Amino acid sequence: MSNVVVVGTQWGDEGKGKVVDLLTAKADLVVRFQGGNNAGHTLVVDGKQFICHIIPSGILYEDKKCLIGNGLVVDPEVLLEEIRDLGELGTEISPKRLSLSEKAHIIMPYHKAVDLAREVAKGKTKIGTTGRGIGPCYEDKVARTGVRAVDFTEPDTLKEKITANLEEKNFYLTKFLNAEPLDVQAVIDQYLGMAEELKPFITDVSLELEQAVNSNRKILFEGAQGTHLDIDHGTYPFVTSSNPVAGNVCAGAGIGPNQLHHVLGIVKAYTTRVGAGPFVTELTDETGDYIQERGVEFGATTGRRRRCGWLDLAVVRDSARLNGLNSFAVTKLDVLTGLETLKICVGYELDGERINSRPASLKKMARCKPVYEELQGWQEDITGARELGQLPSRAREYVKAIEEITGVPAFIISVGPGREQTVMVQNPF
Repeated sequence: MSNVVVVGTQWGDEGKGKVVDLLTAKADLVVRFQGGNNAGHTLVVDGKQFICHIIPSGILYEDKKCLIGNGLVVDPEVLLEEIRDLGELGTEISPKRLSLSEKAHIIMPYHKAVDLAREVAKGKTKIGTTGRGIGPCYEDKVARTGVRAVDFTEPDTLKEKITANLEEKNFYLTKFLNAEPLDVQAVIDQYLGMAEELKPFITDVSLELEQAVNSNRKILFEGAQGTHLDIDHGTYPFVTSSNPVAGNVCAGAGIGPNQLHHVLGIVKAYTTRVGAGPFVTELTDETGDYIQERGVEFGATTGRRRRCGWLDLAVVRDSARLNGLNSFAVTKLDVLTGLETLKICVGYELDGERINSRPASLKKMARCKPVYEELQGWQEDITGARELGQLPSRAREYVKAIEEITGVPAFIISVGPGREQTVMVQNPF
């Protein structure tokens, strides 16, 4: 096997960054295929914390090439800031180390302005967007009015698109959303300057991937968010604006499905989600607080406190089907240490009937009650485990329950935030 896809199986925040960072050691290229800077991958290496929002988290390996696919929407200001911040930390970023797809769409100031103004207008019915312009940028992509990275190489095209789009967006902002308009020339000047800085990184990522495949190089594909935030398959409308599922690698990076050899799903040992939306196993008691505090469950991008609950395998089982998972990486198993009893949701009770998958209707999901299996917890510190046999028997039983209920084997078990705090049962490469 030479190419591996890493996806989240819950509502994001599963610990993909650490797993991608770990697997990057075995890969030659790391590719991000969807989303924007509304997601963050938190990495801890040698005691130092790094948060990547757009650049693939494999960038911390100096001998690896990272690629930003066409499926992303990219805020150039954030990307340039990330490049500068990494440089200050000793990781110099050049076009030899980073490529930006010429077909990736660009987040503009009017996207962020619309995003924020809409949330204010919705009041209590807001969906919990990060306000970073992700959704409105994807809207323009589908409406065929978007600005793409390739436009950064053509100043006249960039000016024309900004001028035309702002005529419409300013009308919408002022007349419908009661917000302030944006200055056309100020936006043009700002983006022409950033275009010059980013131009050397802009290339045809699909062609670069073809060359890598022909050279038998190993490719690691990473997504943002999680399966149940997918615009098609998630808890709509409390979802993101793109497709985090494995099938979108092909469209979001420009590679054929026959070149994807292994799909690894990241499943956190419990469940979290940020923002609004249904959450059947949510805990609002002392146990939820215990998990939240031990797991340091705050959004890497927003800083928002994450809602916490027991592991929902009805959700994870759906993800196994939707992504065609070959294996799991179980993360944050150490957070559950110290709890006397652990619960795993194996299905739902809906109006007196047992169902084993998440309903599409939010009204039905609101009526769902979790069906739990109980397991005994463990008290031993597991952060030093490096082999499966070094885990307490009850911790192994917890992982085994995940495997048996979902039908997917666990290849990786994370027992702490550090790169070395990992049990590698089997290498997905």
